Amino acid sequence: MKLVSWNVNGIRAAMDKGFRQFVEDQQPDILCLQETKAEPQQVDLDWADGLGYHQTWNCAAKKGYSGTTIWSKVAPCKTVLGIGEEEHDQEGRVVTATFDDFHMVNVYTPNAQRGLVRLEYRQRWDAAFLAYLKKLNRRKPVIFCGDVNCAHQEIDLANPKANRKNAGFSDEERAGLDNIAKAGFIDSFRQFDQGPGNYTWWTYRSNAREKNIGWRLDYFWVSKRFWDRVAGAKIHHDVYGSDHCPVELTLVP
Repeated sequence: MKLVSWNVNGIRAAMDKGFRQFVEDQQPDILCLQETKAEPQQVDLDWADGLGYHQTWNCAAKKGYSGTTIWSKVAPCKTVLGIGEEEHDQEGRVVTATFDDFHMVNVYTPNAQRGLVRLEYRQRWDAAFLAYLKKLNRRKPVIFCGDVNCAHQEIDLANPKANRKNAGFSDEERAGLDNIAKAGFIDSFRQFDQGPGNYTWWTYRSNAREKNIGWRLDYFWVSKRFWDRVAGAKIHHDVYGSDHCPVELTLVP
């Protein structure tokens, strides 16, 4: 079973940059997209219907902003938009699809922004989102994926020392990911590859992607009690179409 997560930085723009071809070639069993920046009726999706995808979209109240969606070849038993807290559910940042064996949570975590002006909100978000994951995990195992807008460890970005107090690598944001690990979730990619230079986002400035000056912001985290179902994890470094690249998780029955 192949699961793919991708921050497409606007699904309508990504359509013209190879997104459709990637999906048709890979045909993941579950596809989680972040930063869709559109409502489904604004996108040509006939081809995705033809591939057999059931789609659940969570769109932000603000048009053309944020947004998440889960596409799956198997119809989920249940879907939920948001985490059940009004403060956090206006930007379309979380969508959950429940299947027979696990909950699939797709998240686009808020950015702390330049100067960390949104850090206080980000910390409230981190606590609320983790509480939501724990609640789900009591019922059945959880896999969550998406753009968490944070590089967890120094190995997860090209210039850690220069970014120590910047958004995406502040101590407070990294502590949020520490808390996720302490709660019993495993960063799947790092179980298979402990090497440097593995990034999922690059700024469009200064030829950063060609130079591989990037950050690992996109993850699959898996509940420990579901880990025996995980067969592999990878980053699709060679796939363009966004400032992020897709990440993948493979499950076995």
